[in-house]
Amino acid sequence: MPKMKSKSGAKKRFKPTGSGKLKRKKAFKSHILTKKSSKRKRNLTQTTLVHEADEKAVKKMLPYS
Repeated sequence: MPKMKSKSGAKKRFKPTGSGKLKRKKAFKSHILTKKSSKRKRNLTQTTLVHEADEKAVKKMLPYS
């Protein structure tokens, strides 16, 4: 059987943690930053975990992580 391929978009966006959960970056930090407050931009910099409901789908995109 051939190797399974990872989705290259998902490879760039998600990283597994030590416990097997998935880390992701927050959205809305790329442009139109002038109207957003400093506090909001600072909070968007932090990473967070993928929601439980989406975790199965994302793990399917990353078979080798």
